[in-house]
Amino acid sequence: MPDNKIEKLSGAAFLAYPEMSGMLKTELAGRLNFNSKPTAVYGDLLYYADFPIENVKDENDLPYWSRSTMLEPMIINFESIGEAATALKEIQRSWAPYQYQFFRRANLIQEKLPYVNLKVRKFPVKIPNSPIGLYTLITDRSMICSAKTSSAIPAGQIVFEEDHENPPSRAYLKIQESLTMANLLNGTPLPKEGERCFEAGACPGGWTWVLAGLGARVYAVDRAELAPELMQNPLVTFQAHDAFTLKPKDIGYCDWVFSDVICYPERLLKWVKEWLESGLVRNMICTIKMQGEPEWDVIRQFAEIPGSRIVHLNYNKHELTWIHCQKISQN
Repeated sequence: MPDNKIEKLSGAAFLAYPEMSGMLKTELAGRLNFNSKPTAVYGDLLYYADFPIENVKDENDLPYWSRSTMLEPMIINFESIGEAATALKEIQRSWAPYQYQFFRRANLIQEKLPYVNLKVRKFPVKIPNSPIGLYTLITDRSMICSAKTSSAIPAGQIVFEEDHENPPSRAYLKIQESLTMANLLNGTPLPKEGERCFEAGACPGGWTWVLAGLGARVYAVDRAELAPELMQNPLVTFQAHDAFTLKPKDIGYCDWVFSDVICYPERLLKWVKEWLESGLVRNMICTIKMQGEPEWDVIRQFAEIPGSRIVHLNYNKHELTWIHCQKISQN
């Protein structure tokens, strides 16, 4: 494609989760000390020409509320669907669209590109940890795109096929995504038969339902009982208690420890450190709930725990997910 058809851009473009552009801007200012206004806004995609991309050393230098970040943005101008697809294929193989307008045109371009799975996923699913570009039509004959992005997930968003009958709450989608992300980021296998899980604050049992469905044994603790079918499940042991007042030695060794408890982030951090220092846990996944404005200093302390990853999930809202899982070589 002629050079005058491609315009390389400075900075970066951040694709916010649906209805989360406000949180993305809050994080850029509050956590990353970046206070500029967007150079351009394309639906949920915010482009900042002056974002200091050269200072990005790892994922913690990018906003968690960006589901995929264009790290090397450019504008491609084209005259036809075929020309647009050819331009993308000349850069690299795999691309996914973010669509907010010109939907039919974007679909026609995607049909001419090598296949990428953009369908709703059925859990469990393994997502390839391979590079994938992101593009967005900004007019009917131009797109902003980047071959290099921050996510191996197409357009940075996992959507699962929902079960509207069996789970006791929609929270099950959050643990399905968390476990999928742990596998994508660290190669960590899913909980399985013979492994022991401890879930703090388990009621009504959405997370326990997923874990027991994978064949793992679950020690579930909450003040209120789980859904009746889980209380009768032979893989589930329930204790009525405040889970955060139990010490790791009271629970014993666990392959997995989970928490989706509504509590102040400082309290969760203290509890997490007690478990890690005990040596009685192999993998942990916890939701960091925001009590009002995000407490960026506490979130930083979570991120600084060796072996940690902080992500915002598609099924998170005003919260983040902390993943501390055994890293398995994927070679």
